[in-house]
Amino acid sequence: MSSFFNGARHRQVFVLALPMVLSNITVPLLGLVDTIVIGHLEQAYYLGGVAVGATIISLIFWLLGFLRMSTTGLTAQAFGAGDGERLLQVLVRALLLAWGLALLILLLQWPLMELAFWLAGGSAEVQHYGREYVSIRIWSAPAALTNLVLLGWLLGNQNARAPMWLLILGNGVNILLDIWFVLGLGWQVKGAAAASVLADYLAMGLGAWLVWRTLRARGLGPAGFWRRCLDRGAFGRLLGLNRDIFIRALCLQLTFAFMTFQGARLGDGVVAANAVLMNFLMFISYGLDGFAYAVEAMVGKAVGERNRQRFRQACALNLFWGALVAVLFTLVFALAGEPLIGLITSIPEVQAQARYYLPWLVLMPLAACWCFILDGIFIGTTRGREMRDMMLVSTLGVFFPVWWLARGLDNHGLWLAMLCFMLARGLTLGWAWWRLERRQGFTGEAILMRETKDV
Repeated sequence: MSSFFNGARHRQVFVLALPMVLSNITVPLLGLVDTIVIGHLEQAYYLGGVAVGATIISLIFWLLGFLRMSTTGLTAQAFGAGDGERLLQVLVRALLLAWGLALLILLLQWPLMELAFWLAGGSAEVQHYGREYVSIRIWSAPAALTNLVLLGWLLGNQNARAPMWLLILGNGVNILLDIWFVLGLGWQVKGAAAASVLADYLAMGLGAWLVWRTLRARGLGPAGFWRRCLDRGAFGRLLGLNRDIFIRALCLQLTFAFMTFQGARLGDGVVAANAVLMNFLMFISYGLDGFAYAVEAMVGKAVGERNRQRFRQACALNLFWGALVAVLFTLVFALAGEPLIGLITSIPEVQAQARYYLPWLVLMPLAACWCFILDGIFIGTTRGREMRDMMLVSTLGVFFPVWWLARGLDNHGLWLAMLCFMLARGLTLGWAWWRLERRQGFTGEAILMRETKDV
């Protein structure tokens, strides 16, 4: 317990978490700028189209978020074990997988788009501008997936500053191009999509340079490891881990996509208001993810070192700071939520609708904070199966049943389902962690002692 009050331990958390919090805030800030520049155009269907199109892109790309998660956990474990060759193998395997998936997305873009917009519904105008956005944005797939791997690998190396600059530069350029293309050049929805594509490729170039510099500083090179990188058994184990995290990501993205798609069926004003409020939810997500990323790196390193004390400290400290940040978010949304809505959009109908549903966002941080940190603990220990199972329970056993029972409440029913879903994720992951402790040892001892061989 005394270690919890050790200032050096808290500083260690912030060395990893603060750069990621600062850089992660630029991600919803980018979405915020997208919404602001489109939200000040004359019609709500521009905003609705960007919301639907961006949701489809997020669904496609972030379904593959396992590329970052598994890379962070595996890299941190190799770093903790002091295994330089395994560090390089994790990077190469993850990049090969990312490039293969990006090629598949580009080859299948037409059927993917048709299916997504068939599910999305919405007015003809929302569909038109959503398709316009996706048809351009999809071409950033190679860069976007590569960036997930590079981000995860750098973070697993206990280096939070490099990912910070990677995200800040990429999103900062995106914001500037957004304003220029949409408001300056008048490209409307096409401008928002083109800005994101160019920014993704610029970020990929910076990320490649940061990784190369890290490899060179540690004297790591390709000699003598290519055959082991391409080993079928090692790739099979990697795919098994990524399969579980993929299913978890699929469930998560389905809930977000359902919010947008179902909102589109309730009218252009509702889907536009939900787009405004989803920016608030993204602020919560990326703010808390800074501490989730920190605990991934710290826990993974502890697993590699087989150090139970550091493992316990990482869990306790990040849970504490995650809860404190959640309280701050709740206060900000309660006190400044309405002015923020007015900043995002000037359309009176959308402002009124967003203010009506704002109380759900005031409650959201307190319900959601636990699942973010617990996700990080399970990622750092590379226990994808438990994450998968608890997400399935939260999605199929809570989110959709709650929405079905509350569907008569229209959009209130959607937000009630989302609130219950976030709370269920934390409760189920907490239960899974408690069950592991009872079955396998005190505070994850068995996890630390389990074999952490190269996957």
